[in-house]
Amino acid sequence: MIPVRNEEKYIGQCISSLLLQEYDPVKIEILVVDGDSTDRTTEIVTRFGKKNPRIQLLHNPERTVPHALNIALDQAKGGIMIRVDGHASVHPDYLKKCVYYLEKTGADCVGGIIESINSSYTGKAIALAMSSTFGVGNARFRTSGREGYVDTVAFGAYPATIFKTIGHFDEELVRCQDDEFNYRLRKSGGKIFFTPEIKARYYPRSGLFALAKQYFQYGLYKVRVLQKHFRMMQIRQFVPALFVLALFMTAVAGLVVPLMHTLLKIILFAYLSACLLFTLNIARQDGIKYAILLFVIFPILHISYGAGFILGQFKFIKYYSM
Repeated sequence: MIPVRNEEKYIGQCISSLLLQEYDPVKIEILVVDGDSTDRTTEIVTRFGKKNPRIQLLHNPERTVPHALNIALDQAKGGIMIRVDGHASVHPDYLKKCVYYLEKTGADCVGGIIESINSSYTGKAIALAMSSTFGVGNARFRTSGREGYVDTVAFGAYPATIFKTIGHFDEELVRCQDDEFNYRLRKSGGKIFFTPEIKARYYPRSGLFALAKQYFQYGLYKVRVLQKHFRMMQIRQFVPALFVLALFMTAVAGLVVPLMHTLLKIILFAYLSACLLFTLNIARQDGIKYAILLFVIFPILHISYGAGFILGQFKFIKYYSM
């Protein structure tokens, strides 16, 4: 299942990676669900479809990812459903290993490591930040780690029966819909298994503004997920919002109580010191040329997510009384 909108740059290599799978091609169905793209995305998909009838192009008038995934679910004929984003590609053994680990573990979802890559200078720096625990937390699918049962994975593979048991993706959630679905899965007693043996590549945003917008939306819609599944939330998901709130409160309070400005300086010093430490550690391994940009990207990730989470409290305030 591939939800897309304006993915002309990557959709070709995404589909190509699925056509090169070490798996019986007769058993593979590729459903590309387009949300009214204004670029050459549909043209590229149609060209692939003319050569391979296993590729279907479906229309998503609502333009959001959860609507696209649900359209694909309603059309799919297979026994296993796998989400792959249009700006991603998978290793040749991806499907084979997904099927293998579903059978081996008996889990209700399996997924693997996502390698963030990009060709531009800014894009590479963003990819490095998104592969760092300091940048995105301890999500194993981004930072690698030992295999085992986890809270969520990216590009998960699910038995089709699970969608009949707990329903489809929540169409209210423009972002975080896969996290919310996995919360429901775990709440119903299901298990999610992660292994670094399952590998995919992801091409993150290559512009700082687009990155800020993406993470702002992550924080914004994470609030709605919290309201639906508060007991499933992790402490790390509140940290960026607490950081942004601490900056704002100490800055405002400092107008009345000068001591608060000192506290603000301490918070900023501690945070920027951590940024510098992780920046230098990454630069030492991957090149000092990314150091300055990384020092900018980390705050963009954290502040954008935190600000989105805080504003989400107001956007979705009505649901607290329901």
